[in-house]
Amino acid sequence: MALFALPTSPDLRRDRPALPGDAAWWAFCAATALALGAFSSLGPHRVWGAAAALGYTVAAVLAARGRSPRIAGAVAVTGAVLLPLLVLLAVDRAQLEVDVVARSAGLLLSEGTPYLERPTAPEDFNPYLPGMAAFGIPEAVAGPGPLTDPRLWMGAAFLGAFALALPAGARREAPRWLAACPLVALPLAVGGVDLPVAGLMCLGLARAGQGRAGRAGLALGLAAALKWTAWPAVPVALALLATAGGGDGRRGSRAALRCGLVALLTAAAVVLPAAVRDPGAFRTHVVEFPLGLTGAVSSAASPLPGHLLATQLPGGRTLALLLLGVSALLLAISLLVRPPATGAAAAARLALGLLLAIAFMPASRFGYLVHPLVLAAWALARQPPAHPLRIRERVRDLVREPVRRRKQASR
Repeated sequence: MALFALPTSPDLRRDRPALPGDAAWWAFCAATALALGAFSSLGPHRVWGAAAALGYTVAAVLAARGRSPRIAGAVAVTGAVLLPLLVLLAVDRAQLEVDVVARSAGLLLSEGTPYLERPTAPEDFNPYLPGMAAFGIPEAVAGPGPLTDPRLWMGAAFLGAFALALPAGARREAPRWLAACPLVALPLAVGGVDLPVAGLMCLGLARAGQGRAGRAGLALGLAAALKWTAWPAVPVALALLATAGGGDGRRGSRAALRCGLVALLTAAAVVLPAAVRDPGAFRTHVVEFPLGLTGAVSSAASPLPGHLLATQLPGGRTLALLLLGVSALLLAISLLVRPPATGAAAAARLALGLLLAIAFMPASRFGYLVHPLVLAAWALARQPPAHPLRIRERVRDLVREPVRRRKQASR
């Protein structure tokens, strides 16, 4: 009878990929946080590095002593997110992006555009699309304070969108691990505009994978209204919907068209009013400044290939932009030749495309890697447990195995 026993609940979850959480992982996170705190010239980063290194070290000790991964993960999140966040809120310190978002919200409410007319210094520029100003509206309306800080609203939007993009059974473990990951914990504590964009992209792909074209378009349109980096997610979702019609090409085409229209209208409703209000300022802030075409130098200057080409070689900026365009073309060709069939495959394709874009952008930084990380983590966390068909196949094989052995012995 043991041969015919159906797998138990733990057996069903055995095929789900395990997320890192052992002592070695937390020790690596501690070393990463300690290095950032020691070498960074930014005050908020040094605060985060000290607090996070302590939290990760305690988590590593607990994991080494056999404590449950949940306890170690909770300690890591406390040290890497909650503790530095509370300290920075108390002393009113944040990454530059938080101030930019807060200022843009004030300008949007008073001037009708989130962009300064004549920016000069790098901190005067707002390289984000108008939707990003929404996270600064609480502070613009109620004044500065711990509860109106834009990073709280950006973090809440990210965690909420990421959790909604997951199956119900994975909404605890995956967000907790992701929040503890240094590349995510840092912007959660010091402020990071990329997190809500990444969360909405996951939500849009999740809805596209479920065939909910309208909801996918809404999520992707909101993401596209925040930052340019979300725009590649739209064609990936369209390719996914076009092939998800169950063999009905017209049905898939209609779903893709509906998603594209909703995404376009949503993004246009948010972006166009500010762009029309002052087209010159819009172009200067969100096109020329990110591409390094203004006199002010962007702070996004991590030594990635695109930045090194742009700064170290004559004509290197043109070469970097050419490589960026080739990467986008290759992604488009891959969507036409072999479109993704599942949400996880779409997330993997988008993560690869964004990884190439981040590598070849003339003005880039390591923090942008949070986009492919979140997409990859979402694709991994949403992998379903063993399918019932696979369970039946296991039982069938167990039943047939003794018969097959007897036949071989008779021969």
